[in-house]
Amino acid sequence: MKTRLLSLCVILGAFAGGALAESKPSPPFVGTWKLNLAKSKYSPGPPPRSVVVKHEPVKDGMTQVTDGIDAEGKPFHTEFTAKFDGKEYPVTGGPPGDAIALKTIDAYTTEWTWRNGSRVVSTGRAVYSRDGKLRTLTFTGTNDKGEKVSNTTVFDRQ
Repeated sequence: MKTRLLSLCVILGAFAGGALAESKPSPPFVGTWKLNLAKSKYSPGPPPRSVVVKHEPVKDGMTQVTDGIDAEGKPFHTEFTAKFDGKEYPVTGGPPGDAIALKTIDAYTTEWTWRNGSRVVSTGRAVYSRDGKLRTLTFTGTNDKGEKVSNTTVFDRQ
């Protein structure tokens, strides 16, 4: 009986060890991120009151759900699922656009292009810190008023 139990433990241990060895760490973008207004710069502004972004991995891409309160106190919500292949994918919920294209630069850097119809409204880059604590976005574009925008936003992992 002890031999069977020992054999079962060895087999289960080998299986579990193999499964752990084969599992990959989560990409750096995975998680919930909260806007840190004190570290962010908005030009021309004003900044939103709050933003929380949730990222989940999907095959060759990610799903992003964003909830926030804009500068006037109105809630907003956007969602998309996109691959990191440079092709456009639909965005639901509103500004800044109705389609996004994502491209991976390296394990910690992603570039994007937002479109509203045929017009590019924003291009930028997301950089994730190696310690997994910060997500920094730098982007340029045009806001709803037609003004040039140049922002750097910093998000803390929750």
